[in-house]
Amino acid sequence: MKIAVGSTNPAKIKAVETGFKLREINVSVIPLKVPSDVSEQPFSDEETIKGAINRAENCLKGLDVQIGIGLEGGVTETPFGLCVCNWGALIEKGQPPIIGGGARFLLPEEIAVRLRNGEELGPVMDDFSQKKNVRKKEGAIGIFTNGNVTRDEMFLHVMKILIGQYEYGKI
Repeated sequence: MKIAVGSTNPAKIKAVETGFKLREINVSVIPLKVPSDVSEQPFSDEETIKGAINRAENCLKGLDVQIGIGLEGGVTETPFGLCVCNWGALIEKGQPPIIGGGARFLLPEEIAVRLRNGEELGPVMDDFSQKKNVRKKEGAIGIFTNGNVTRDEMFLHVMKILIGQYEYGKI
């Protein structure tokens, strides 16, 4: 089965490949740079979900693939502060989107202030951690969990939710 993932980010690609491999579903994963059609820094669950759906839909346009996958990271305000959120969408051609979300964690206020002022999490994390391309490696979650959960693992959790719903719908 051919699957397109709406990203060239290694953490997201690894999550998709691992998710299907764990279920022993043989897939060919095609990474695509597609637009999310939302803000560079999604700032709510709703916007992050929409970005994931848009990426999945954009994967299906003009390609010979059976499934499009969109994985989107964002942030959302809570009464306790700004939290990271992450959502995914799996769309089989001709079917409605399957969506699922994953881990959340509270960002330190020094990071949250910068995001509220219009900066994007990826570059802020590079600056904060004094590392390069954090979003393509451990992600903010990897930094703030001291490596206990990495970005690809966070998105793998989302993929397990999506694949499980997909399988359930086939029963």
